[in-house]
Amino acid sequence: MKNMPLILEDYLNYMETIRGKSQNTVKEYYFDLRTFFRFLKIRYKLVDNTTSFEEINIDDIDIDLIKKVNIQDLHAFISFVDKNRNNGNYTKARKVASIRSFFDYLNTKVNLIDNNPANNLEFPKTDNRQPVYLTLDEAQNLLEIVNENKNDFFRKRDYAILTLFLNCGLRLSELVSIDIDKIKGDTLTVVGKGNKERTIYLNEACLEALNDYIKVRPNDAIDEKALFLSKRKNRISTRAVQHMIDKYLQMSGLDTSIYSTHKLRHTAATLMYKYGNVDIRALQEILGHENVSTTQIYTHIDDDRLREAVKSNPLSKNKKK
Repeated sequence: MKNMPLILEDYLNYMETIRGKSQNTVKEYYFDLRTFFRFLKIRYKLVDNTTSFEEINIDDIDIDLIKKVNIQDLHAFISFVDKNRNNGNYTKARKVASIRSFFDYLNTKVNLIDNNPANNLEFPKTDNRQPVYLTLDEAQNLLEIVNENKNDFFRKRDYAILTLFLNCGLRLSELVSIDIDKIKGDTLTVVGKGNKERTIYLNEACLEALNDYIKVRPNDAIDEKALFLSKRKNRISTRAVQHMIDKYLQMSGLDTSIYSTHKLRHTAATLMYKYGNVDIRALQEILGHENVSTTQIYTHIDDDRLREAVKSNPLSKNKKK
């Protein structure tokens, strides 16, 4: 992230160091606001119309320009990314969140603007996207295929990784960052979004898979703390895990353009909700969602469960006499 105006650099530093947002989240803010600033330069005719959008320089954006922004400019920006950048509703909603956060910072945190033009900026209606997940049979088949690996280390490491994904609903970043000393009995501490720690309770399958893997984990690891190691004895990378998951998905006959490591997280959440009688608040805690609204996508996936819930009402047997 270079060639950015000081006002943006200060905001991103605030979000990372004061608000504790993760580096990935801060990067998303940067990309969204960079797009917004480039749009402003076009709208205010501060750039030659022959300059390609990606080449528009933003390091001259200052507070004087920001003070000119009004709600019409913000509406025009959302229209621009919709029509010119082919942004869907979900991506537009994220850009609205970035803009609202930025202007709130300028208005209430550092008092650089008197009026916040983003106060009335609405979120576009987002699609109720149903989560993609593996069925119970597909998840069990995936684990069985891992066990066909002839190499003892890779078989036990990969089986443990898949078992954690499918049982605990970990994010990819959380899994690769696990340190071996963060396993205490039947609990695992992971660092989630915004550098927030949370405790994961390990079930019998997870404990057995982890114990089997730790027995073959090299004692001379380059990264002594890392739980999951690469063949070079370094902490395994996110890309290596993605490649490994794709390999087993393909071996299982599953389409890797549809299924991925993140879909294993969806699978864990779906199986817990569908078979485990887990309420939505407990599922929110397990998955590390900041807002329960994020977790609610899993309440729309099981019509049979909803049907049975209505049938279980004690008044369901009452009949007209």
